[in-house]
Amino acid sequence: MQLRPNQLQVALNKNIAPVYFISGDEPLQLGEAADAVRKAAQQAGFQTREVLTVDTGFNWNQLSYSASALSLFSEQKLIDLRLPTGKPGKDGAKALVDYCQKIPEDTLLLISSGKVASATLKSRWYQALDKVGVMVRVWPLEADELLNWLGQRMKNRGLQTDRRGLQVLAERVEGNLMAAAQEVEKLYIANGPGTIQSQQIQDDVVDNSRYSVFKLVDAILAGKPLRVTKILRGIRAEGVVEPIVLWAITAEARLLAKLQSLISNGQRQEHAFKELKVWSQKQQLLAQALQRLNSRDVDQILLMCAQADRQTKGQEVGDSWETIMQLCLIFAGVEVIQPRATPILN
Repeated sequence: MQLRPNQLQVALNKNIAPVYFISGDEPLQLGEAADAVRKAAQQAGFQTREVLTVDTGFNWNQLSYSASALSLFSEQKLIDLRLPTGKPGKDGAKALVDYCQKIPEDTLLLISSGKVASATLKSRWYQALDKVGVMVRVWPLEADELLNWLGQRMKNRGLQTDRRGLQVLAERVEGNLMAAAQEVEKLYIANGPGTIQSQQIQDDVVDNSRYSVFKLVDAILAGKPLRVTKILRGIRAEGVVEPIVLWAITAEARLLAKLQSLISNGQRQEHAFKELKVWSQKQQLLAQALQRLNSRDVDQILLMCAQADRQTKGQEVGDSWETIMQLCLIFAGVEVIQPRATPILN
């Protein structure tokens, strides 16, 4: 049975299925959905939990062994299987099919998985899980979905605001649900339950640094290299880590690539904005970037984002902050002489 994340709790309140498969690449929704299953299982009497993590060298016989092993402390057991790659492999596929063909009594299997490919949905092991259990696929939230999620999140904390207030909050977090959850908690701590005006959200939801990453993105899109340089230096001085900066820049570059693709295929710019659900406040900045950059420029920016990411992880020689500065300037329309490529470390 297929469920959306916001349908899971209602289903859990009705009954507990023998198998839950939760997949996706949005960590907050994925984690909270898995937590909901664990909590419901515990309330239903599954007091013993065994965690299995599928990594290099994992023996899938552990699944059948865990399912057949008796617990000394509880008659009901939760097997918490972690599948980060979303790919069980040949042995894993067979083990999952075998498990579904003979589900152990008093055992609940929870699988938390990375995003699965579309082709995987037709695989034998996925179909076997779907037949006996509950499948929850987590997707990043955009536009109205994000506003609804924020509204429900605030409601859960006894907070209310109007649509403009939700938009202000959404613009700040730019789809990062972990950041959004933290901001809602900050609003609750600062104001307590009740109604919060949009201006109050604007004032309270401040960035962690003097120069925000979002201001950096706006300066990049507007093609203001001097301001880009100033803000980026300020961000670095304030201790903001590279992955946060790269996340914001990469998201804008990918959005720009999608817009370019739609427009090159004959779609009008305003229609492309509408299809990709671009906020009206952002359209003018993106329009400036579209005039300034071609598809090769955007491809270069994305490649440099990946290069900087490898540098932050020690997988490639070079200064990640220097690479970030260069790609930001290219994004802002400055011609930058590229240094010779550095080797990737093993």
